[in-house]
Amino acid sequence: MAFVVEVRHLKKYFEHDDVRAIDGVDIRTTGGEYLVLLGPSGCGKTTLLRTIAGLEDPTEGEVLIAGNVVNGLPPRARQVAMVFQSYALYPQKTVLGNIEFPLKAERIEKAERRRKAAWAAELLGIDHLLGRKPRQLSGGERQRVALARALVREPAVFLLDEPLSNLDAKLRTSARDELKQFQQRLRTTTIYVTHDQAEAMGLGDRIAVMQSGKIRQLGPPVEVYLDPADTFVATFLGSPPMNMIPRNAHLLGFRPEQFLPSDLVAGGDSRMTVRFEVRRIEHLSGDRHVYGEIPELGEGTRIIARLPATVTIPIEADGTYEFAVHERDLRFFDAETGLKTDPKPVRV
Repeated sequence: MAFVVEVRHLKKYFEHDDVRAIDGVDIRTTGGEYLVLLGPSGCGKTTLLRTIAGLEDPTEGEVLIAGNVVNGLPPRARQVAMVFQSYALYPQKTVLGNIEFPLKAERIEKAERRRKAAWAAELLGIDHLLGRKPRQLSGGERQRVALARALVREPAVFLLDEPLSNLDAKLRTSARDELKQFQQRLRTTTIYVTHDQAEAMGLGDRIAVMQSGKIRQLGPPVEVYLDPADTFVATFLGSPPMNMIPRNAHLLGFRPEQFLPSDLVAGGDSRMTVRFEVRRIEHLSGDRHVYGEIPELGEGTRIIARLPATVTIPIEADGTYEFAVHERDLRFFDAETGLKTDPKPVRV
């Protein structure tokens, strides 16, 4: 049965350098959920994962697994398995030796260890590698060994700390798909740490965006992307990030892919139309990133449009064009707090 993980009012301070790594976090997973902790380096996401695992003691607050407070329990007693960024494989042991190591530490009989190790290796497609050493494996194979080693313990919760960061871009994409399918088959509650928004959007049932030890927003990936709770989430998610326009005491935001030549944006009065002075164009894969300014805003306010390859309207640097965005796609934020506010009348 899939377990629920909950943290209540969790805080973790490192007194030696006066750092609040976790600063009042409340999260509750659902059973079998794939929850992704997303944020920049140093935001506290790995410390939060390690505290759930029992590798760090909280300064304040509680960690609950399956409704039971586990503060003070060692990692082995929490029914969790953690896969680290480095994979932490034993170089002198074979793949089989690495996979069955946690079972050996629990004094499980050899025949049962081998049976479980063979089952996990077959599930992850590495049963033909059992006799090799880690140095003889590719990055993707080492990652599977680390997952198999976690799996043999049949944990109630998987905790994954940037397990794909050491893979090249092509392998990372395929490994991401494999991880998602693997978790869906097992339906084990999984908490996954990453700073890569593509991983977060592709893997998570929900995303918790973190900054400075706090959760800025928690929700389904599409909701977090399209309806960010504040300017940090709006500009951290997205490549390119959300455009921000200052308007008195508010900020007006819209995604680059929603900002298009006006002929492509139907709606008449229900859209914001502006003159867009193009400064530079980047051709990236199937997209064009068009950088420019809106003259009415004055110099220095950079605006980006992301045009898919299907948009064949000719656009050149140093030209001025009429662009538009649907009013339903506009987001408003308080200029002082950065928090999302109610929609405002639009005039640029």
